[in-house]
Amino acid sequence: MLRDEHLTILRDISQSVAFADDRHGKIGELIAGGYVVKDGDLFELTAKGVTAVEEHAAALGDPDAEQASASSV
Repeated sequence: MLRDEHLTILRDISQSVAFADDRHGKIGELIAGGYVVKDGDLFELTAKGVTAVEEHAAALGDPDAEQASASSV
């Protein structure tokens, strides 16, 4: 199961946000779990990573996702 810090990293990668070197250990865990791949110096989400971000967008504080889920009810 992904922790909030993992989900935050996935969201940052999906939004092309740079992050500190101290988070690279967590990225290694995400790569091992099949959520992220490394392409040269860049990290990209796999389909599994994209799904995780979409499923947990509201938990990550994404106001657009919260509005979308509220309007679809």
